[in-house]
Amino acid sequence: MDMNLDAPLIVDTPPADAEVTGAVVLDLEADATDEANAQTAASAAVAAAALPPRFSCFVTGTDTEIGKTLISSAMLHALVQAGVRACGMKPVAAGAELRDGVWHNDDCDQLAAAGNVHLQPSITTPFLLREPAAPHIAAALEGVEISPVPILAAYVEINAASDAVVVEGVGGFRVPLNDEFDTADLAEQLDLPVVLVVGLRLGCISHALLTVEAIAARGLVLAGWVANETQADMAFADENIAALEQRIDAPLLGRVPRLEQPTAQAAAAYLDFTMLPDWPAQKNT
Repeated sequence: MDMNLDAPLIVDTPPADAEVTGAVVLDLEADATDEANAQTAASAAVAAAALPPRFSCFVTGTDTEIGKTLISSAMLHALVQAGVRACGMKPVAAGAELRDGVWHNDDCDQLAAAGNVHLQPSITTPFLLREPAAPHIAAALEGVEISPVPILAAYVEINAASDAVVVEGVGGFRVPLNDEFDTADLAEQLDLPVVLVVGLRLGCISHALLTVEAIAARGLVLAGWVANETQADMAFADENIAALEQRIDAPLLGRVPRLEQPTAQAAAAYLDFTMLPDWPAQKNT
């Protein structure tokens, strides 16, 4: 029989003197089923509680070109050193070049090299755009609309294949992805703890505190922040960090100096990620 989903639901009410024996039996069977379902759910909860918590986070920054990829790669390196299956994800990347017939983005390549779970680039970066411009502009040039559904589906797939996932945003915290959707919306939908990378340069205090407010306004948890020296000779760098420590209610995970060779391993030496929620304990190998 075809069902019209627009039709109203009609429930026949039996007369007051109707036989109710069958209804009593059905109620008893329903109670038994509910009890069995409750027991199954309780058993599943116990089993889930016995599993180690999974680590995941969303890495954002005070601006573009302030070291998000370096810190994300350092985090992946540390996770691999802890003996877990770790995968990086950059949902949207703008700026790619063709190498041997394959489009590459340097940030995405660095994340892939730092992790030990390797999936198809179309999964770890659902939207790889060629033009090095704001994502919504680069997407328009290619006739593409960035939408959250492919990103969220890819995250689920990555999460299923990994023990830990590091999701790196693009640009700062509020970068447009289409006319009605930006990176803050994406972070809110993923609902992951946020790690903020502060690029140490003139103006970073205001940029950092405004970003912290924007993260809180989305109902997200700022799990920690990193001070990354984007220049070797910033005046009053120590004083800037002290001002931020006084005002940001989240742990400082470390201060990365301007590195001559900015590798994931080199940056990780200056960072302590164990303060992050659900960070995995070192496994004995």
